[in-house]
Amino acid sequence: MKKILIIGAGRSASSLIKYLLQKSETENLFITIGDLSEDLAKKKTNNHKNARAIAFDIFNEAQRKEEIQQSDIVVSMLPAHLHIEVAKDCVTYKKHMVTASYISPAMQELDQVAKENNLILMNEIGLDPGIDHMSAMKVMDEIREKGGNIILFESFCGGLVAPESDNNLWNYKFSWNPRNVVLAGQGGAAKFIQEGKYKYIPYNKLFRRTEFLEVEGFGRFEAYANRDSLKYRSVYGLDNALTCYRGTIRRVGYSRAWDILVQLGMTDDTYVMEDSENMTYRQFTNSFLPYHPTDTVEIKLRHAQKIDQDDIIWDKLVELDLFNSTKIVGLKNATPAQILEKILAEKWALQPQDKDMIVMYHKFGYELNGEKKQIDSTMVCIGEDQTYTAMAKTVGLPVAIATLRILKGEIKTPGVQLPISKEVYEPILKELEEYGVIFNEKEVPYLGYNHLNINN
Repeated sequence: MKKILIIGAGRSASSLIKYLLQKSETENLFITIGDLSEDLAKKKTNNHKNARAIAFDIFNEAQRKEEIQQSDIVVSMLPAHLHIEVAKDCVTYKKHMVTASYISPAMQELDQVAKENNLILMNEIGLDPGIDHMSAMKVMDEIREKGGNIILFESFCGGLVAPESDNNLWNYKFSWNPRNVVLAGQGGAAKFIQEGKYKYIPYNKLFRRTEFLEVEGFGRFEAYANRDSLKYRSVYGLDNALTCYRGTIRRVGYSRAWDILVQLGMTDDTYVMEDSENMTYRQFTNSFLPYHPTDTVEIKLRHAQKIDQDDIIWDKLVELDLFNSTKIVGLKNATPAQILEKILAEKWALQPQDKDMIVMYHKFGYELNGEKKQIDSTMVCIGEDQTYTAMAKTVGLPVAIATLRILKGEIKTPGVQLPISKEVYEPILKELEEYGVIFNEKEVPYLGYNHLNINN
């Protein structure tokens, strides 16, 4: 039997584990699922005879090495910064490895030794990064095969709430790590290239510079710029493209309201607030506003942020309970971002009956025979329930499919890699269609970048 070790049984691992267990009979697989919580690992195995659940601590070096040594391939669903120890052990014991995370500089350093040992260390094979790479490279390779020259590439992705479960004013619920949502866009200016000119958006302006997108059957969305849209220019072969922009999708109106929280300072994670555990939500909000002997917190905030009383933004802030004088923060030595995360987690949690939704949208502008053309490619995936979410499906299934194909010798290219070669993306995208992850590609009139309101 081929032995697969999966480290981490959290939210994103449910569809990955289900897929491999379903394939275990026909493909002769035995799957070990390790998590800090043995109960969680057991729950995900569903008492399958070809699975074993263990309590697994990544920092227990002896256990980690022993389990890796006994496996044929290792799937790491750990937080990104913990992959490297697993990767080093995989190189030592000559095991393939798969992760959904970005390639870190430390991971990239293992490229040569992985190649020397004919090992595949496949990274960035989740949703974003992952499905975005594969679906984009497919279209770009097709354009180039026709002799086209790509001059514009825009790519957008968002984890949202499905229309039937969309019942709050923000049109948003958490389907992945809430902390990442609160800290989104921090750590430097967003940078991209537009019509041959480099553009930068500092964090304090990020959520006021958005672009609108229409997705057939699902209406209108907005997108704000990702931190670094230039990272993949060379990887994608877009060094000569005039426009390269990647963004995060939300429903229209989200970003303008979120910007209020940014401007107040609620997303700051750099300092601790005194006596935070005893603070009410109202006191938390008031702590960012100037003192006034008579004005209420509401009046001060409206004046400070120039919000009209009949503005929907005001209703959104009220909906978050930011002015509640009885709810207590209850977090000791917490940063503003940690407190905001707690407040949002109460309001934006997926309820048992809720479904999430993934939306991905690519735009490709290209020249062919002296004519400018454009292809738009969209994908919408709706989750089944709280466990088998669209997020779990789109992150976990590509990981699972790649793992099996590496095991069977169908993905052969060694080294530290991401899924941009036909050997990887063609069969994976084809199989994903069976699970409802389908891209609709259509030719549209070439609009370039000048139509976008981000230009203003």
